[in-house]
Amino acid sequence: MQETSTTNTIFEKRLTALRQAHEALLSQENQPEELGNGIFTRYQNPILTAAHAPLEWRYDLNPETNPYLMERFGINATFNSGAIKLNGKYLVVARVEGYDRKSFFAVAESDNGIDNFRFWEYPCLIPETQEPDTNIYDMRLVQHEDGWIYGLFCTERRDPSAPEGDQSAAVAQCGIVRTKDLLTWERLADLKTPSPQQRNVVLHPEFVDGKYAFYTRPQDSFIEAGKGGGIGFGLSDGIENAVIEEEIVIDRKQYHTVYEAKNGLGPAPIKTEKGWLHLAHGVRNTAAGLRYVLYVFMTDLNDITKVIHKPAGYFIAPEGAERIGDVSNVTFSNGWIADEDGKVFIYYASSDTRQHVALSTIDQLLDYAINTPEDGLRSAKSVEVIYSIIDKNKRVH
Repeated sequence: MQETSTTNTIFEKRLTALRQAHEALLSQENQPEELGNGIFTRYQNPILTAAHAPLEWRYDLNPETNPYLMERFGINATFNSGAIKLNGKYLVVARVEGYDRKSFFAVAESDNGIDNFRFWEYPCLIPETQEPDTNIYDMRLVQHEDGWIYGLFCTERRDPSAPEGDQSAAVAQCGIVRTKDLLTWERLADLKTPSPQQRNVVLHPEFVDGKYAFYTRPQDSFIEAGKGGGIGFGLSDGIENAVIEEEIVIDRKQYHTVYEAKNGLGPAPIKTEKGWLHLAHGVRNTAAGLRYVLYVFMTDLNDITKVIHKPAGYFIAPEGAERIGDVSNVTFSNGWIADEDGKVFIYYASSDTRQHVALSTIDQLLDYAINTPEDGLRSAKSVEVIYSIIDKNKRVH
């Protein structure tokens, strides 16, 4: 009896400490970093980490079945979140990865979009197709003009043609769900395209010539883009069984740039009076492995396949502690929210581990996209840009 009483006391003390630490983390105020670059403002703390996951997901809270209050389901990371503003709340659909390496989706909510994000009680229940997904991740959310909220995500399954000894070969395709409230999800057929594999597929928020428009990332294999030349684009007559017959590349990968190895669109583009604002990721190879950064470009309002502005280099790259994680030296984004007052909340993840937010405005992003010089693709051209800025400054002062 004494042993049971002691065990219960230890359990209660540990549970109290866990709840206090969890609440302190969730209620922590997020402060902007000082100075910045004038384009966007970073915030000091991640908005989501593995530790933000509810205790009720991770622990059996019954002292009889879990007397040591052990974690029964470990959470490894929370990152790569889709984002939407709904009913006055800032919502992110995070990729949550367990210790078992399986990812799932969960909605976290904030009143201000910057801090105090709290997960909803249950993760998202995503229906499977007749061919079950092994892993699902990186949902892009878009409020389409047809009235539905769509979620496009990567569905991964083992490559059936791989030899038995190769347990890492996979096939990636685009899964599609739709919802009205982020609570109930209807699974549609996976997108069909001419490409062997698809990742980073994004639905355009408006019809194009009466059809559903998709930004794609054609690639030959699970990791390598191969002959896949960059960010693709294609149209489908319908969405319930979406088929793209032809993909064209609208933003190519390019030698000796931040998107030389591969590139893909992040969230759905934002419509402005001067064009569509796009946020994308670019990948290059280094001696330390692949480096992922974010970059911005704009397309024409009337011809959304025509790139009209593209600043040189990266927009956001990992800094400080952001460089370290499960897959180091990575920034990735598949969610942003354009608010009614012109603010833009940019949700980016670092090193496949944690979720951050940066704050900008439509005006700042347009200024950046339109007035920042494009990549001259040669060292001499970079020096010319610096000379022109210096000479311009001399005329001002």
